[in-house]
Amino acid sequence: MPERRKFGPRLLATATVVVIAATALAASQSFANETSPPDKKSPDVPALAEQVTQVREPGTKQAATSVSGRGAAATGSRSICAEDARWLRIRFTKLDLRGDDTIRLRGSSGGSLKLDADNWPGKAFHTRALPGSCVTVTPDLSDADSRFAVDAYQYGEQPLSQASVTVAGAGDICGSACNQTDDLIANINPAAVFTAGDNAYESGTLSQYRNQYDPTWGRFKSKTHPTPGNHEYQTSGASGYFDYFNGTGNNTGPAGERGKGYYSYDVGDWHFVALNSDISHGAGSTQEKWLRADLAANTKPCTAAYTHHPRFSSGDHGDDTGMTALYDALYANKADIFVTGHDHHYERFAPARSNGAEDPNGVRAFVIGTGGRNLYSSTSNSAGPSEKFNNNTFGVGKFQLTATGYTMDFVPVAGRTFTDHVEGECHNAAKTPDFGVTANPSALSLPQGTSAETTATVASSGGFGSAVALSASGLPSGVTAAFSPATVTPPANGQATSRLTFTAASTAAIGSHTVTVTAKSGDTSRTFAVTVTVRDPNDAGLSDDFEAERGWVVNPAGTDTAATGIWERGDPDQTTSTYSDQVKQLGTTASGSNALSTGRAAGSAYGDNDLDGGVTSVRSPAFTVPSGTAGLSFAYNVAHGDNSSADDYLRVSVVDASGTTKVWESLGAASEKAGSWKTATVDLSRYAGKEVTILVQAADAGGGSLFEAQLDDVTVS
Repeated sequence: MPERRKFGPRLLATATVVVIAATALAASQSFANETSPPDKKSPDVPALAEQVTQVREPGTKQAATSVSGRGAAATGSRSICAEDARWLRIRFTKLDLRGDDTIRLRGSSGGSLKLDADNWPGKAFHTRALPGSCVTVTPDLSDADSRFAVDAYQYGEQPLSQASVTVAGAGDICGSACNQTDDLIANINPAAVFTAGDNAYESGTLSQYRNQYDPTWGRFKSKTHPTPGNHEYQTSGASGYFDYFNGTGNNTGPAGERGKGYYSYDVGDWHFVALNSDISHGAGSTQEKWLRADLAANTKPCTAAYTHHPRFSSGDHGDDTGMTALYDALYANKADIFVTGHDHHYERFAPARSNGAEDPNGVRAFVIGTGGRNLYSSTSNSAGPSEKFNNNTFGVGKFQLTATGYTMDFVPVAGRTFTDHVEGECHNAAKTPDFGVTANPSALSLPQGTSAETTATVASSGGFGSAVALSASGLPSGVTAAFSPATVTPPANGQATSRLTFTAASTAAIGSHTVTVTAKSGDTSRTFAVTVTVRDPNDAGLSDDFEAERGWVVNPAGTDTAATGIWERGDPDQTTSTYSDQVKQLGTTASGSNALSTGRAAGSAYGDNDLDGGVTSVRSPAFTVPSGTAGLSFAYNVAHGDNSSADDYLRVSVVDASGTTKVWESLGAASEKAGSWKTATVDLSRYAGKEVTILVQAADAGGGSLFEAQLDDVTVS
């Protein structure tokens, strides 16, 4: 065991009741919806050949889902949710909307996006990120041929305001100093690299790319999104450029379609457009029309564009009025940044219109022709509002991007001291204070004559910080709902919670019901649906809170390999890692005093009693799955150190006469994860009427890592 792990003494447990849903998601025949828990390795998210490239922020995860609909039959709303998510970004594989038909997306912590026919870019795409752990999809389709499909989503576990991604690049590269500027790119280690043309001198031949560009900037080729310059076109059709980036003879690839060379892609919540200023680009040109359509389809709040020739420049070549049409298209669509090269210097302009008039809603232009080719000493007068100019320093532009703005730094080569720094907000970024509401678990099952609880969370975005009143409507007969507290005030861009308790009388109506949780502040209301299932307490199934021995068997097959951390029922000790100062095994339970834990006791030495050496398993007593829509629900805790990996897991399987089937899993990862009780639900309808057992396995299978697992409140009903 790693010596750095140390666990603190036992703390007395304080019982916190958490009851989990036993109701499976019921898919509408007209509006398919399936939201599964994200797999930490994301093995089920298909890589699509035809999609707008989406570069993710570091730490962003992804998972598969399935939501689709067609015509007026696609009624109601469906939610796509991810445990621990603070924001989600949805991937549409189809968005064929006719007439005035629309689809509304709303984040559970605020923010919304309305999609119409113009938003389909011709291939799969990811929307802007919406804050919260869920995104609600609400179609408004009247045309029978309107249809849509969602197959995946990305999500982050930090607030959207803190999710950032870095892009870096320059133009006019190789060049005498490209063997210095490439080191800057390597040190920055951006998620994406751009080039602003004239990448390989003198003529952009394939040989020059291979001999000059490839040994330096070529090491970033896999994440480079290039544009050509006039020197590339000294070789007919810029064939060397397209052959290098797309592959010899290939018509399309990372550099766009041969003969066009303009394309777009997404980085985080930014839309990037690579343009080609060496082919026709005036008003009414094919490229200008494409740009306007591309920007109209974009759903991202922030937009950047780049090409070779500058609209504004105080350098040797000076202003290029031929770029006006493209600049106007960017301005009309509230683009934020326009980066160019051609003149071999660095320059920053204030946000402006294409005529040079300063405008806070205008496009901020940069000239970064400092990638490595000899610098120009000549200057000229520009119509643009120049703010910063330097023509004696090689360097690159480093852009740190968020969903609301950017920070740009000019990074000089070693030995030079000139730098520049500027920050800006995106014109289309959401700045309106907002909030949303969710409940976890979002489905509850309770026998007549009992109570069940969920936690309602109100999350703020855009700086919202006012009081929010909570209420519930649509309650089934004989069921009451109580919030504690009934009014919460989240901190700006933070969260506040309330305990929501449902109580079913002994005569409460049996069945599943949708209860609407409403959060209201002033004239603004947000809602979230909770499924409440009332059942006969005498129904078949399984219900175990582990307060008493009910026949669970440890190591039922006799094949377990774990040396320590064997499954054990009892009152757990809290364990704390002094390496991360995080609680790993919880000293509390989901309800009552007892739970299943991988080694109940804390121990007195480093690494005592956590799961080590292999697999430990425990099996439930046999039971019959109830008929109808049956579901498994349970509370669980998975915590690990940064020496864990996806080889470590907590796994739940169903065992019947045909064999063992995995139905749920949570994997380890190479990061510190603190312990916390969470809930999970699994649809068991396919086992209705069958006799089964539940097999729970935990594994420390990737070597000596810190991995803790706990289980409580297992219900099948």
